Amino acid sequence: MKRLLTAIVAVLLVLAGPGLAAAQNVTWGVRPADSSLGANRPNFAYSVAPGAELTDALLVSNHEQRALTFAVYAADAFTTASGQLDLRPAGEPSTGAGAWVRFDATTVTVPSGQTVSVPFTVEVPGDATPGDHSAGVVTSLRVESGSGISVDRRLGARMHLRVAGTLTPSVEIRGLSVNYDGTANPVGKGSTSVSYTVVNTGNTRLTATHGIHLEGPFGWFGADAVVDPLPELLPGESIARKVTIGSVPAGRLSASVTVSAAVPGGAQVEPVSVSAATVAIPWSGAVCLLLFVCLVLALRARGKARVVGEKKRIEAAVAAALREKEA
Repeated sequence: MKRLLTAIVAVLLVLAGPGLAAAQNVTWGVRPADSSLGANRPNFAYSVAPGAELTDALLVSNHEQRALTFAVYAADAFTTASGQLDLRPAGEPSTGAGAWVRFDATTVTVPSGQTVSVPFTVEVPGDATPGDHSAGVVTSLRVESGSGISVDRRLGARMHLRVAGTLTPSVEIRGLSVNYDGTANPVGKGSTSVSYTVVNTGNTRLTATHGIHLEGPFGWFGADAVVDPLPELLPGESIARKVTIGSVPAGRLSASVTVSAAVPGGAQVEPVSVSAATVAIPWSGAVCLLLFVCLVLALRARGKARVVGEKKRIEAAVAAALREKEA
């Protein structure tokens, strides 16, 4: 029985250049067709009203020396845990904008060296919510190797629809936690981990930058963390992050996270900032200090004991001398 392995070699949510297509061993290309909706478009982007219907087309070019037959379909877009924009697999039903797209046929055959226009229709539901909805149109080619492994190569173009209505871009920072991990070196630095989740709580796509500032009591030992860029977030999506910062165990450590977001090609969103704190106690240093205090107390107790013993010895000698004199 042949093994079946579905490997997504590429779902390119922007127009794929020849270099990228070759690097991924993809021997065809896709791009939006030129029409009254636009020319030389990098992707499909529409401003629509609820209940609207429009037609468009995807151009599929075959660079191989043989005819190729592709499956064509649309799927909802989403942001992966690594921050990349991807599409739902063909077997997973779309519930968003991917379900609004209908191709006239589920497959298309493209002769060698030719380009074929594949028309589709976008039907926006009458109850579609205002704001941004994202999907993609995909061409899929299943290739079977001699070892019986079936590889699914996909190439597509992203699609963004903005449904008319009130836009409410907003972003939140949730689940901020700060934890300090000490070191055995009593004079060395420990590490502070800052965990948080950035959530797009509005109805538009958002790009964002963010920063983390850590400081001790009275603003001492302030430091800014090096953070990875945030991906573009679709409405309702979130991205979790954890950053580790070297820090001095100076008692109370406070971390603040600030996110500045914007609608792509549009307005800035009011920056948001949240703070949390932890206690960074230099336990190894505290233990050393405790041992030192115990040693000092022991030496003092020993010194007092020697003084008391010497005093008793002198008193005993004096008493003995007095007895001898009286005798």
